[in-house]
Amino acid sequence: MGSLLKFFFLTYAVTWACFITVVMISQGPAPTAPTLALVAGFLLLLGTFTPALVALGITAHSEGRQGVGALLRRMVQWQVGRRWYLFAIGYLPAIKLSVALVHRVMTGSWPRFGTEPWYIILVAIAISTPFQAGEEIGWRGYALPRLAARFGFGRASILLGLIWSCWHLPIFFLRGADKYGQSFPVWTIQVVALSVAITWLYSHTNGSLLLTMLMHSAVNQTVGIVPSANANPGNPFALSVSLVMRLTAAFLWVTALYFLVRMPEVERSHADEATGNLRSDPTVT
Repeated sequence: MGSLLKFFFLTYAVTWACFITVVMISQGPAPTAPTLALVAGFLLLLGTFTPALVALGITAHSEGRQGVGALLRRMVQWQVGRRWYLFAIGYLPAIKLSVALVHRVMTGSWPRFGTEPWYIILVAIAISTPFQAGEEIGWRGYALPRLAARFGFGRASILLGLIWSCWHLPIFFLRGADKYGQSFPVWTIQVVALSVAITWLYSHTNGSLLLTMLMHSAVNQTVGIVPSANANPGNPFALSVSLVMRLTAAFLWVTALYFLVRMPEVERSHADEATGNLRSDPTVT
């Protein structure tokens, strides 16, 4: 557990230092000055990639090149069933369209829909997927297998979801960010449920980071299919949110509860324990 606690501590320390500095810049007298804008952009990028950088650094120190290579190879682990590619891309759109239908039944009117064409969204998912390595190498590549070894996939997915969500907290105070002034508690409820869904994918693809990166990208690019953000940003700790956001959280948790009940058990060999990699029990479906 020591290396895992070190990972979380260093990831939070570096990321929050970067993000909080950017928040302070955005609230300063000249946040759009070219030099400050450049510094802010670099710090945002550094903070976003910190989970991967810390995970690779700790792995290199404890396991050497072999451990780093094993971790990075999971980014190109593409030989999984086609249904898991469909799950990764289609999970959130299915949730959002279900929310729209229920909204129609409940209120008699359709919610607001996004205007991006579907083919643009698909291109954006493809372009964005490699950049999700900045988070996924850390969260699902390094932290998840170690948490699952101790708590099992189900409890590990919930704990990691809370940690993953809180890691984003400074962004809720960053003017101009899509999360600025949104309800952090309700957003956290959704993120924990998403963490369960991503762990479900991870556990059924033998720990493929390529698939978790793809799903992370798809979530980011399809969340606007049926927008749920508050148009008037307010207190990030407020609980007042749109009906669409409440329904989205409810649908995410309906599916998350199913995944938790049927989550595969962790199967470990001595070699797996040494590297921190886990396999799910193939007898569980």
